[in-house]
Amino acid sequence: MKYLHTMVRVSDLEASIDFYCNKLGLEELRRYDNENGRFTLVFLAAPGDSEAQVVLDDAGKVEEVR
Repeated sequence: MKYLHTMVRVSDLEASIDFYCNKLGLEELRRYDNENGRFTLVFLAAPGDSEAQVVLDDAGKVEEVR
């Protein structure tokens, strides 16, 4: 089995990018903005390994889990 990607739903996209890129060292590969503005997907990967990706999803309103 090959690891392709995992998605992480986030409530603060910019803070999450700061954590994954500036603290963990991942790099942003590409970004997809939904044309209706409902969500943004940011694809991240370790330098030199674009096959294993983390996808950040800010799917609009994220409900707080209790």
